[in-house]
Formats: sequence, structure tokens, C-alpha cells
Amino acid sequence: MAKKEHTIDEKAAFLSDIGKTSGDGPDWARAIRVAYAARFAELELPHRRMEEWRFTNIAPILRTQFQTQTSAAGAIGEDAVASFRYGDGSWTELVFVDGFLSNELSRRHAGVTAISLREAISTHGALVEPHLSKHLNGSANAFSALNTAFLLDGAFVHVAADISIEQPIHLLMLNTGRVADSARHPRNLFVLDSGARATVVESHVALETSARYLTNAVTEISVGENAALTLCKLINESSEAYHLATTTVRLDRGATFNSVAISQSGRIIRNEVKTLLDGEGAHCSLKGLYMTHGDQLVDNPIAIEHAKPNCTSWIGYKGVLDDKSHAVFSGKVYVHRVAQKTDSNQLNQNMLLSDKATIDTKPLLEIFADDVKCTHGATVGRPPDELVFYFRTRGMSEAMALGMLTYGFADEVVEQIEVTPVRERLERFVFNTYSPIPG
Repeated sequence: MAKKEHTIDEKAAFLSDIGKTSGDGPDWARAIRVAYAARFAELELPHRRMEEWRFTNIAPILRTQFQTQTSAAGAIGEDAVASFRYGDGSWTELVFVDGFLSNELSRRHAGVTAISLREAISTHGALVEPHLSKHLNGSANAFSALNTAFLLDGAFVHVAADISIEQPIHLLMLNTGRVADSARHPRNLFVLDSGARATVVESHVALETSARYLTNAVTEISVGENAALTLCKLINESSEAYHLATTTVRLDRGATFNSVAISQSGRIIRNEVKTLLDGEGAHCSLKGLYMTHGDQLVDNPIAIEHAKPNCTSWIGYKGVLDDKSHAVFSGKVYVHRVAQKTDSNQLNQNMLLSDKATIDTKPLLEIFADDVKCTHGATVGRPPDELVFYFRTRGMSEAMALGMLTYGFADEVVEQIEVTPVRERLERFVFNTYSPIPG
């Protein structure tokens, strides 16, 4: 028998923390916690002998004895939050401080059901119970099982049938860094009934830019018949923080899911997205941009399952890698035998700014239907020498030419963000990062 990569001792702190939680809420919620606590105890922690993790070394996470925060570490003022907000106050904004909702800092508007998951479990059980942990199902790894074992807090967003939420809903996950080597397990649930429409912006940010902590997040999304959800996720954690996330999406007939994921900062980021097209005519578009530097590691495992006919999907991720950083991309599209007339495309493009930066990219198709249109591809390279030369003949320095080319490459993803304040802030970030101002 092969030796296990990790021992139970590496789980001891988490198991101890699970035992300290109050387990509040109705019986069905407590049953979910208990079931997934047992599952976490049984599952191996991810390691590089597992196919899905073989390029992703999370040993630094496993070597750290993280302690889960089971309550907020203390209040913070509006001044600490202001620079992370969007809009002019017209947005619904839920502010979570170290994993727990702050009612004082949050902004709510009539007609929008966006509350803490803890509250929703108690007050909206009929809406929550049919979905909570149901979309995760067999896809749970040890960390998503750990998240489910806690179910401490997170966001619950519900949009009723045929309702369109005009302004975006902003979920601000603020990490203070006050407690050293702390872990938080935010759990989000989004449910859109038939014909509903909404846009959600999910921001993970840090007050202390060098604090070490673990964000272990899970989001479950259910998009009903002919409903549409746009999700923009921004990962801008502390430079020493770890961000492990799993997002599962189920789409009904004619439903649409569009997402853009931007990885800006964090020592190790793994942002997994699994989408099930479970209704005829469903569509999903998954785009992303990762910008790595130093010894940073960013992993984007993307999976789309075509389970019904006449569905379309698109995966488009770009990476800009510098220094000794490492990125991983795996895009898997699985087409069931019954999913005829599938139209699916995926492309992963990477620009290397350093000879020491590395990318492992693996686009994959598994097709069991015979009437489909599916493509996949990947590119890796440095900024084209001929274009650098062209800009230099126009009076630019080499650094300026490289910066402008890199900015243009990355901005192709950013400019597709439909939420104007988010797009403009990210455009400034990308420009300031890659386009040095002469003089």
C-alpha cells in the first residue's frame, strides 16, 4: 500500500477547531456540519501525487498550524473600508471582517435579498436547505469539506423569479491580519430563480499587506431556467496569505453564467471553478487573468460539464508571470453522450516576463457526443521581439515598450468586465503595474 503523503497530525488543529464550534442552527444544518467534519477526517490532504494537484505545491500551507477564527476579532471603522468600496452608495454591499458579517459596515437596499448565510440558515431555511452542500456533492476535496464542516458565515444571495437586480451586489471579504496564522472559511450561496438576473462582485482584500492567514472559501451557485448571473471575483490578498477556493455552478435550461476572476496578490492562490450545464440551451463564459511575481503560485482549475444538448461554453484565461513565480492552468470540458450540438471553446494564453517564471497549462477535452464543435489551445511566450523593436524605433525605451505590450495583453481580459467601477479600478492597477511612466 502506498504511503500517505500527509498524516492526521497535520489536521489536528483544524479538527480541534471543529470541536469548538457551537453548531448553531436547525438540525439539518448541524447534520451537514457533522457529515463533512467526518469526511474531512477521512480525506487525504491534497498533495502532488494527486493528479489535480500535481503541479501545485501547498506544503507551505500544510506546514503552518492555522487556527480557525470562530468569531470576529474586533470592530473596524469606516475609514478602513472606504477605499475598497464600489459605487456611490447605491450598491448593496455586505462587508465581512475576518470571515464574519459586519452589520455596521454593510449597506442594504430594499428588494435585494443579500444577507449572511448564518442568518439565512435560520430565517430562509426553505430556500437554503435544497441547495446548501448539494451542488458540492462528490467534488469536495479536504479543504472544501473543511469549509462545510464549519459553515460559520458567508453570504446568501437570492433573486426571485423574473426579478432583475439593476445594481451590482458587492461582497467585501476584508482580512485584517490581527490574528497571526488565522484561518477563515467563508461560505457563499447564490440562488437565482427562473428568469432572474443579477451581478455579484466578490472582493478578497487585506488591511495588512504582509499578514499570513488562510482563506478557505466555497461558493455554491444555482441559476434557474432562463436566469442570468454575472460574477466578478477579485483576489487581492496579503502577499503572504493563502487563498484556496472552490466555486460550483449549476445551470438550468436556458440559463447563463458569466464570470471573470482576477488574481492580483496572494502567496498561494487556487481558485477552482466547476460548472454543470444541466439544462438544454444553457451557456457559460469563464474568463480570468492572473498576474504573478516573486515566488507566488496561482492555480486555476476550470471544469465545465455539458450534460444536456445545445449548450455553449467559453473558457478564456490569461497569465502574466514575472520573477520566479509559477502558474498552473487546467481547463477540462466534458461532453456527455446526450449533449449533442455542444459548442465549446477554451484558450489559455501566457506571457513570461522572466526566464525563471514557469507555467503548467493543460487544456483538455473529453467528448462522448458525435455532433459537437469543440476547440482548445494554449500559448506560452515572451513579448514578441519584433513588436518591442517596433516600439523602440518610435522612441520608447525597452522597459516602456515591454510595459505597454504587457498592459495591452492583460487589459484584453479587464476590458471585458461590464461593471464600470470595477473595470476602471482594475485598468488603473494593470497600467500602474506594467506600464512605467517615462521621465
